[in-house]
Amino acid sequence: MAIDAWLLEHSLELEAPAAPVLRFYRWSRPTLSLGHHQQLIEPHWQRLAAQGQLELVRRPSGGRAVLHADELTYALIWPAAPSRRRQAYRLACEWLRQGFAAIGLPLEFGSEPATDQLASCFERGTAADLIHPGGAKRIGSAQLWRRGHLLQHGSILIDPPAELWRQVFGAAPPELPPLQLTSQELESVLRCSAEHHLPFAAVPWQSRALDAQEWEAISARLDRYRLVPDSPAEPTSWPGC
Repeated sequence: MAIDAWLLEHSLELEAPAAPVLRFYRWSRPTLSLGHHQQLIEPHWQRLAAQGQLELVRRPSGGRAVLHADELTYALIWPAAPSRRRQAYRLACEWLRQGFAAIGLPLEFGSEPATDQLASCFERGTAADLIHPGGAKRIGSAQLWRRGHLLQHGSILIDPPAELWRQVFGAAPPELPPLQLTSQELESVLRCSAEHHLPFAAVPWQSRALDAQEWEAISARLDRYRLVPDSPAEPTSWPGC
């Protein structure tokens, strides 16, 4: 996620109009990411981190806590995105709806009100989220805006680990229709959908690796996103990055 934040800042520094960027990634171990404005780390999250059962990180984007385990994360950097947030969410998520429709799993936008009172991003489906008919939330998304440029993060649940989910959130994960695809196959479907259904789909897509200088700039910011509680005994408030 430090890469995503750097890509957003880099797009602001370019003199020429910046190109959009889409990334997919998976996590090497279970990780709980907290939204930019989510101040309180629950004591049991600290204990789980101290026991080595998960990592704690800070997202640059907003929203509530997300457990990254058996899921696929995406990051979309969209320069000069529509200024109306609801419109931006809908346009930035249509490729996801089209991709899941192509594999026979239609999704719709949620309609529940957003709230800061929940610990988990997946406790309710808001207008920023995509849910199955019946209400099970498949994809939760959150945004960060900088001078008209948008970073949108999303977590696409595949087969969330039930026991760890209960330990983290005190409830079972959403009861999702099973995917008949691996995460790699799903990523391939979604990449194809993005090329056809993102608002700037006419822009030629290119795959590019980061160079050594870019990695150095990203590495310098990693500590902004790691959360390492000193003690698991008491609730801790952490400032946003």
